[in-house]
Amino acid sequence: MAPARPPSLGVREEWASRAGFVLATLGAAVGLGNIWRFSYVAGENGGGAFLIVYVACVLIVGLPLMLAEFALGRRARADIVTAFRAPEASPAWAAAGLVALLGAFLILSYYAVVAGWTVKYLADYLRGAPIGADAATVQAYFKAFTGDPFQPIAWQAGFLGVSTVVVAAGVERGIEASSRVLMPLLAAIVLALAAYSLTLGAAERGLRFLFAPDWSALSRPGLYLAALGQAFFSLGVGLGVLATYSSYVDTRTRMAPAALAIGLGDTVFAIVAGVAIFPAVFAFGLDPAHGPALAFVTLPEVFARMTGGRAVGVAFFLLLAAAALTSAVSLLEVLVAFLVRRRGWRRSRAAAATGAAAFLAGLPSALSFGVLETVQVSGKGVLEATDWLASNVLLPIGGIAIAVYVGWAWRREEALAQAGIGRAGLERLWLAAVRVIAPIAILVMLGGMLLA
Repeated sequence: MAPARPPSLGVREEWASRAGFVLATLGAAVGLGNIWRFSYVAGENGGGAFLIVYVACVLIVGLPLMLAEFALGRRARADIVTAFRAPEASPAWAAAGLVALLGAFLILSYYAVVAGWTVKYLADYLRGAPIGADAATVQAYFKAFTGDPFQPIAWQAGFLGVSTVVVAAGVERGIEASSRVLMPLLAAIVLALAAYSLTLGAAERGLRFLFAPDWSALSRPGLYLAALGQAFFSLGVGLGVLATYSSYVDTRTRMAPAALAIGLGDTVFAIVAGVAIFPAVFAFGLDPAHGPALAFVTLPEVFARMTGGRAVGVAFFLLLAAAALTSAVSLLEVLVAFLVRRRGWRRSRAAAATGAAAFLAGLPSALSFGVLETVQVSGKGVLEATDWLASNVLLPIGGIAIAVYVGWAWRREEALAQAGIGRAGLERLWLAAVRVIAPIAILVMLGGMLLA
């Protein structure tokens, strides 16, 4: 029996307002990548020098590709696979949409695991659980939790359950409504944490690390690859999120100003998060280059030593958990939009099925620090290997596909009309970035990651 006619082919859901679209898309971009990942990548790559290259990558590569993906979704007003099936393009382009779907699914599967850790730590700080005051104790606490065969799975399931409920409620009543609450909350918390961090004794050292570049670091090729990869990961280009969200925009909204507001907002948020974290790390003589353990080992040690550390810990992990939720919802929506349109499923059914599938797919990542600790894929644990495949392979491939499709498969006039820039000089710069600069930069990043 053929599936019922998808409701999305009739009246398609839309954002209630332009502000709702901007807030929801900014929420999709602002996630663990801006707080957890940005801080440790900046810490590993010299702080100020990394920041300069990172901002340049956002402006030169990230924003042009963000606008290209917005144009893609705006034109199609459909899911990411359908968006690559314009009448004038080869049917083979649909494979690019499937790559984006796979990337979104894989990232959601392990993202929910890490997000579950943040909710667990938030619960611990709320009830005053002793996490530890020295590095060894905090490390042991984290290892005991992540190595447990049940706890990480339970927190992963709870986080995905909340994400599924938000998406099932719909674009306006679920995603947009939650973003209107969570995004102001995120802004208030990160600003409050940054203000508090600046009162600590070593604030000057932390700010100098973040904003005063060590110019010798610019001689390291790995810094450029890390900055470009972080810009790509943070903005979420290539996963179908931006195309899916822009497909719900009304025809009156100009995409270029929206892309600029979201891209710059995302970058400012990451920088303010750095201001909140690095002065605190330096104030207690800790190493800012502690990698992924920065949020779950280094900072809990900081919170244990500072006055009012429990309240700061609650605020920080609330910030992480809320940011993770807005991003997870966007990844889930990419998959739900595909099922609603292509299979004709009700939104609630599609959300439940996708959430359950992501949970099952994420189980190996949840167990990768315990039961499956000895399982290695090319020298990486399961979670790390899944992250590497999705972030360093599928995401760049999706970005190149968007750049080539919008830049070359579309007529020039169509691309410019959908982008809505409106100024000839800026239009030429945007096309050059999408057609030439972005693909070359992504290929260099992809090659560097594969050879690393």
